[in-house]
Amino acid sequence: MKISTKGRYSLRVMLDLAMHNTGEYIPLKDIAGRQEITVKYLEQIISILNKTGYLRSLRGNSGGYQLARKPENYVIGDILRTAEGSLAPLSCQMEDGCPAEGGCCAMQQFWAGLNRVIAEYVDSYTLADLVDQQKQVSELDFSI
Repeated sequence: MKISTKGRYSLRVMLDLAMHNTGEYIPLKDIAGRQEITVKYLEQIISILNKTGYLRSLRGNSGGYQLARKPENYVIGDILRTAEGSLAPLSCQMEDGCPAEGGCCAMQQFWAGLNRVIAEYVDSYTLADLVDQQKQVSELDFSI
């Protein structure tokens, strides 16, 4: 399994919105500047997140985006699945099941276990957890 830039940037956008939540809508260009993502690519990511109800948007001069819920109500696995689709390491672990005639291969239990571990890990974190981790990293990042 490899997470694409769409998945990674989706998490970065959600984390940025959570970290800069003042109750105001945040302009797309501000997020793009902080995250060093082009506005054009960010529009695609925001569109996905907005359609799934993860964000609120407001048009106009004071418009932008904000989280629709509190950070603790976002599961990282859900955000990744929204951007990436299935996180299963092999297609035989996806909803369609094993395509092999006569049943699955001898490795089926191994791949099912890997899929379970991945799902448990990404579903064990919330956006609030990432906010806390980012704050800890930021506190350690100082200059003399």
